[in-house]
This record gives sequence, C-alpha cells and structure tokens, in this order.
Amino acid sequence: MNLQAEIPYGVYWSTPFAKWQGSFADLHAVRFAAHVAREELTRRDIPLESFDAGVLGLSVPQKHSFYGLPWLAGLIGAPQIAGPTISQACATGARSLLAAAQDIGAGQASCTLVVCADRTSNGPHVYYPAMRAPGGTGTAEDWVMDNFGCDPLGNHAMVTTAENVAKRYGFDTAAQHEVVLQRQEQYQAALADDHAFQRRYMTLPFSVPDPAFRKTVARLDGDEGIFPSTAEGLAKLKPVAKEGTVTFGGQTHPADGSTGLVLTTPEKARELSRDPGIAVRLRGFGQTRAELAMMPTAPVPAARAALAQAGVGIADITAIKTHNPFAVNDLVFAREFGVDTGRLNNYGCSLIWGHPQAPTGLRSIVELIEELALRGGGLGLFTGCAAGDTAMAVVIEVADR
Repeated sequence: MNLQAEIPYGVYWSTPFAKWQGSFADLHAVRFAAHVAREELTRRDIPLESFDAGVLGLSVPQKHSFYGLPWLAGLIGAPQIAGPTISQACATGARSLLAAAQDIGAGQASCTLVVCADRTSNGPHVYYPAMRAPGGTGTAEDWVMDNFGCDPLGNHAMVTTAENVAKRYGFDTAAQHEVVLQRQEQYQAALADDHAFQRRYMTLPFSVPDPAFRKTVARLDGDEGIFPSTAEGLAKLKPVAKEGTVTFGGQTHPADGSTGLVLTTPEKARELSRDPGIAVRLRGFGQTRAELAMMPTAPVPAARAALAQAGVGIADITAIKTHNPFAVNDLVFAREFGVDTGRLNNYGCSLIWGHPQAPTGLRSIVELIEELALRGGGLGLFTGCAAGDTAMAVVIEVADR
C-alpha cells in the first residue's frame, strides 16, 4: 500500500535527548520545540509559507499547551497552519505521522509540519477539585511520576508489565542484560567518526538556550545522560521488584527533547528534498492492544498489522527499529518473528538514549530512514509500545525515485 504521502529526504531533525532533570529541564517543551523547528527549517531553506497544516505530538502538559499546534505554528512564524495536538503516550510519534498522512490522503493538506515534544523533567502537579467531597477536598497527581507508577486499570507499575512478560516467556535477567550490551554496542556506531550517523539528522554541537530563548547557556556534543553498561556492572544490579528479573540496567530512563519532520505530496517532497533522487514513502501502519499488563508484547501484533497493510513480510524488511523501554520488548519481538536480536536497532534506540515519550518513536523513525539510505534503500519497520498495553507500527520505504 502506498499512502500517497512522502517525507522529503533530509527534512527531519531531532535534538539530542537530555537526561531527566538535565540540560533541558527548565525549557518549556512547546516553546523549545518551536525554537528548534524554526532553526532547522531555516537551515534546510524550507519556506514557512510551504505549510498548510501541522500536527503537534505532546503527552506531558505544559503551560498554555491547551493552544497546541496553532500556538507552536505561531511561535515558528507560520500562523497559517492549523491542525491537531496528538497525545498517545509513547505511540504519539507514529500516531502523529499517521494523522498527517491521513490529512494529505483526504485532500485536507498538501504539506504538513509534524513536531513531537515532551519534557518529563519538572512535570506538572495537577489538582482536581471535588467540591462535593468531604470538606471540598480534591485529589492530586504528579503527572509523570504517578502515571509511571500506576496503570489505573490494574493498579500496577509499568515495570510490572515487563515482569509479567519475562515470566511468561522465560526471559531471565542474564538474557535481558545481553540485549542491553548489544544495544550499547550498536549505539557506539552512531557516535563513531565524531557522531557521523547522528549528524545526518541532528545539529551538533547542540546549543542549549536559556528559558527565555535569548542566549545559549550550554552546548551538548550529543545525547546527555547515557549510562554506559558493562557485563560486570550489570551483573551487580539487583531486580527492581522483589523476586523479579528487570533491573535498572534493563530498562530505559526518562528524558527530554523534541523531533520533527515534514510530510507532503510526492511532487512537493521532490521539491523540498535534500536529495531529490531519494523517495521516502509510507507503506503501512498498524495499531493493537495487548491484554492487561502485558505491554511489551503489544509491538508484535502492531508490526504484523503494519506489514500486512504494506503487503510484505518480515523477511522483506531491511532494517528494524523498536521503542524498547525494557530489554524484554526486543526479546519478545525476536522470538515471535524468529529473528536475531542483532537485527534490531542498529545505531541506537530508546533503551539507550532515553524516553521523552512523544518524540521517542519519531526519532526512531528518522534514524530508520537514515539507516535505509546508508544501505542503499529498502523497507524499514518501526514498532513500539505505549501506556495502556497498546502499540503502533509503521513500514517505511526508502528508494530511488
């Protein structure tokens, strides 16, 4: 299936991802994403008047984010853009891409700006009034921390879903740590030759602005807060849950950042592309929901659905990227599809560079495009889980035009 929407080659970007309470902790996620998008579009000579629609992906509320995409567009300097704000936890990136593709396919847009941004640091503390409660006392939640720790349907933490899957499939701590070491090695390839792979889509060194976006206060040479793992170091870690298998080394860490791309018609993609000879096409999407508290299994049926819509099988896929908050995710995928874990996540993944939620999957999709370009083209698969035991997947094709 061809969804009649293309990503102009090279017209995408990502900030480095910064550790929780790190260099981006005081930056308003929407304003920061607008600041970055404006600079990246200028760097690529993309006229702001090219856009007639947009999608903002955001899963952690920020002050004034009620105004969503229209506010982001105005901050960028493209006040003609309208569009939705999408929130689907860690599936937000893929969902935002699908929303943009659907608008183009329906004739509602011809050139859409897709921006995903989140700041898990300094998340909002929300108070819900309850005037009829005793004394009029309401309830409150810490948006980020409380939701990491409790799925309201089952009153379980997210790590519990990983333990449930590990138990069902028999994945012990050693198997999970083996995947972690494999992913660390793959990530090193993205850092080789002074971050040559990451520089294909990321501006480095990255200038960190002050909260007023008036001056640069720091520079990042790459992702901040990466935790190097060794076999010896991992072996010393105890599982997070009593009698469990998942250690802190076998899961990702919260982070901050933003990612963006342009989606448009094939004709416009050729015009905006940094290499008009390369076409980046969307071939299929998939969405599924696993049984309660089995979140790491959800990417498997989502991937199958995307492959089916694309009319291809796993053997036809050249490169695979996953959002893997737990090493267990990749172990399940590899077993269910009968592939080696080494086929997944060349050059990095969220298990290593962190988990800012909305932009997480979109960065993986951007890296997938660049890996396919380096391989001379082919089909790529991204799949990843999200809160509520859900997942989304997308099949992308990179080919000579």
